[in-house]
Amino acid sequence: MRLSRSDHPSVNTTHARRWWALVALMLPVLLVSIDNTVLAFALPEISEALQPSGTELLWIVDVYPLVLAGLLVSMGSLGDRIGRRRLLLIGGTGFTLVSVLAAFMPNAALLIAARALMGFFGAMLMPSTLSLIRNIFTDATERRTAIAIWAAGFSGGAALGPVVGGFLLEHFYWGSIFLMAIPVMLPLLVFGPVVIPESRDPHPGPVDPVSILLVLGTMTPLVYGIKQLAAAGLSPVPVAAIALSLALGTAFVRRQLGREEPMLDVRLFQRPVFSGAIGANLLSVFSLVGFLYFVSQHLQLVSGHSPMTAGLMLVPGMVVTIIAGLLVVKLAQRFQPAVIVTGGLLLNVVGYALIALTGGQGSDLGLLIAFMILGAGIGGAETISNDLILSAVPAEKAGSASAISETAYETGAVLGTAVLGSILNLAYRTNLEVPEEVPAELADSAGETLGNATRIAQELGGGAGASLLESAQHAFDSGVLITSLIGAALMAAAAVLAWLTLREQKS
Repeated sequence: MRLSRSDHPSVNTTHARRWWALVALMLPVLLVSIDNTVLAFALPEISEALQPSGTELLWIVDVYPLVLAGLLVSMGSLGDRIGRRRLLLIGGTGFTLVSVLAAFMPNAALLIAARALMGFFGAMLMPSTLSLIRNIFTDATERRTAIAIWAAGFSGGAALGPVVGGFLLEHFYWGSIFLMAIPVMLPLLVFGPVVIPESRDPHPGPVDPVSILLVLGTMTPLVYGIKQLAAAGLSPVPVAAIALSLALGTAFVRRQLGREEPMLDVRLFQRPVFSGAIGANLLSVFSLVGFLYFVSQHLQLVSGHSPMTAGLMLVPGMVVTIIAGLLVVKLAQRFQPAVIVTGGLLLNVVGYALIALTGGQGSDLGLLIAFMILGAGIGGAETISNDLILSAVPAEKAGSASAISETAYETGAVLGTAVLGSILNLAYRTNLEVPEEVPAELADSAGETLGNATRIAQELGGGAGASLLESAQHAFDSGVLITSLIGAALMAAAAVLAWLTLREQKS
């Protein structure tokens, strides 16, 4: 397929402008990663202020990446059609406005709705950034460096989020974390049209509403079923939800195979390198998000650290993630991608194994060392897997490939919280022993989340409050062993998958 001039930005884009464009593209990346990390650290204050149920608390976290993951493919195709820069600016404007609304939501249901709307506009941001990088940086070495910086932006935002968010949470109310969108996104909206070149697919496929509904129909019941299995055990409702998800996913694939111009070219998955890189991407994020879900609550509600201190304690792990992502650009010139990605995933196994050994005893040092090991593995694996995903497709299909990459990322985020978070909540409820002096209605609330139990224990005071708090903290940490062992097993499986699928790919 012959590309238009706009699909070869290197033809009319200077070296300096390419890198200034990358700086602008880092802003939405930073915002999305800051938003995810800050929210994890704000969960205790949100629990106290809005008093959500355990399920609502998970949905506050999950609804954003769930909606985002369901719309990424269609938004990637839309960007190919109307222009990736244009879609980026539309998404940036909407995301900023909805973030301001989210800051003032009075209850959990409205906050969940706002987070869903943030996911809608967030779906416009992420495929646009990665596909624009693919088209701006056509040189392989420059592109790999740019992707490493892009991946480091996620880690940098995750590192910055707890520190800035911790400061905000100590001095202002929980809603202030969403107001950070204003100073981060305004420079993009002002300077983005100047430094970012437009690009689009000269022959885009049509936007297919039925396919969009099928993607959403695949993701939503899948996550719901996982949550219900963890909450209520094996029963017809969650089994039916997962079965529906599989049926709609199959229908989506068949629809794409049967269309002359599919919204998503699922035949890309026939390429072992592409599929292996997607799997490594998804499971790396699964391990990171699943870890952050419980470590943020452990450091604040079990160890008793302030949000600011808890955020600072995770900075070394985030810094290691950034450094690892940048170092593998050099390593990729000497080692095959399979070696780097497999090695990164095996480091994740070691990190989760260390959590299993120390996390259950409440060792903060063990958790932080484990996070540094996880960071090294995730930083290396993510950079190379994203580069493999983009380099495996023609430049004019960068939007679709970027959407698939981001869908894997967000699906990993959803499942990391849904699977590990739900198992952790189940272990908490199972092991919590509520003192007899606690009224029944308060006992039910304490059994929902550790945040609720902490608040109720403080209100009760005395021996009953102390007993409840001690039981709740031990019950929470009892789930750490189970979740970390599951995480280690999944990372080991991902390492095997990466080696088998990527070993033929040359650096």
